[in-house]
Amino acid sequence: MKYTTEITVEVPRPIFIEKMDSIDNLKHWQQGLINYKLLSGTPGEEGSKMELSYRMGKRNLVLVETIMKKDLPSELHATYDTKGVHNIQKNHFKDIDGKSTLWISETEFQFSGFMMKVMGFLMPGAFKKQSVKYMQDFKAFAEDGISVAEKN
Repeated sequence: MKYTTEITVEVPRPIFIEKMDSIDNLKHWQQGLINYKLLSGTPGEEGSKMELSYRMGKRNLVLVETIMKKDLPSELHATYDTKGVHNIQKNHFKDIDGKSTLWISETEFQFSGFMMKVMGFLMPGAFKKQSVKYMQDFKAFAEDGISVAEKN
């Protein structure tokens, strides 16, 4: 399953990247994040791996993030793996008039295992909805300092 989402964030690209590229800021725009742990490499750099733990409703989800390409301020590509799911994220950041940033995210989910394939087939909108929610929460954090951390 593949889809592309985009959002315009009303902050200059250098500020956008500063907020996006901070591990400590993840909790402010990724609702449900409860913990992160470096597994290998230098945090946020190409080849690094990090374990991200989320609480989603009544269940816990653990993902392993691998930074595939980091060419900031233009792009950041990563993969996210958990049982039955391989997610490829290609994020592009475009300067708009020196005052705003366009964030374009190309997402691909690859499912393995019967149950995950069924979920991907029956509920593709749920995956895109979550991607859009993270983008909107980042926008609120970057523009207005609104954090989802207290909701976790």
